[in-house]
This record gives sequence, structure tokens and C-alpha cells, in this order.
Amino acid sequence: MTQHWRTTRAGPDEHAAFYAGYIAEALDGDVLDALTAQGPRLAQMVRAIPEARGDHRYAEGKWSIKDVVLHVCDAERIFSYRLLRFARGDATDLPGFDERAYVAHAGAASRTLAGVSEELKAIRLATVTLLTPLDDTAMSRRGTANNNPFSARALAWIIAGHAEHHARILRERYL
Repeated sequence: MTQHWRTTRAGPDEHAAFYAGYIAEALDGDVLDALTAQGPRLAQMVRAIPEARGDHRYAEGKWSIKDVVLHVCDAERIFSYRLLRFARGDATDLPGFDERAYVAHAGAASRTLAGVSEELKAIRLATVTLLTPLDDTAMSRRGTANNNPFSARALAWIIAGHAEHHARILRERYL
């Protein structure tokens, strides 16, 4: 069972152009190893933020720290679901999602940073568990989401890069 998908980034024909930046932000090397290490690192970063800062916004109209973390959780769930469908050979066109609407209805203000940190950790464990047995054949399968073509492999790299992107935003603008 070959797993070159783990060390070879998805090409531009495997995802919408919008996602190229996220793929570029994924750490170099083995994406499954990066995802495995990234989960606890991100959860620890969130746990280290004082609870009193959880609702902090770096500017008017921007998401709070808890909003950002829950957005990462929601996006990872959606990207993983798409990846599962495509890897299993289901090429049914999948809808997009409005990240702003998801954040507006996530109830972040009533949550704790400790709680969202645990959610992030659990979601990442589920993602890593999903990806671990997949081979190059499964990860090369494609489908359409939000009217854009994706390979399962691209979605794995997007998950890693998207989380890295938002961790960087948290460090630069919130902490």
C-alpha cells in the first residue's frame, strides 16, 4: 500500500485556486505526521490562553478567539467529510458552506477555551484516524464541492494548512 500522498503536496488541478494558500501553509514533509503533531500543539496553544481572553477580538467586527477556534473545528469536520466521500469513490457534488453563518451560530460566547480546545483535539484525532489507512489510490479520487474539483489528497493538505493559517493569525493578531 503506497502512501506517497503523505509527502507530495496536491497539485493545482486537485483543488480550487483559493485553497493554494492553505496548501502552501502546511508544514513540509509528511502531512499525516504534521497533522498528528499539529493537533496537540494547537490544543495546547488554545489551553494556554487565559479564559478571560476567549472573547477578545483584535478589531471591531472580527471573530473572537473562540470563534476562530470553532471555525477551525467546523472547517476540519467539513473538509474531512468531503475527503471521506471522495476517498470512498462517492463523487456526488457536495455543497459549500458559509463560514460566517457557521461562526454566527456556533455559540462561542457560551463556551470555554478549555472546551473548544478539547473539541479541536477530538476532531483532529478523528481526522488522523480517518487518514491513517488511506493509500494513494483512495487519496487520488476526486469529487466536487462548492462547484470546485478536489482530490481527497488536496483536502488532507488543506486541513493541515488551514489550521496552520489560523494558528498564525491567532499568534500574530490575538496573542
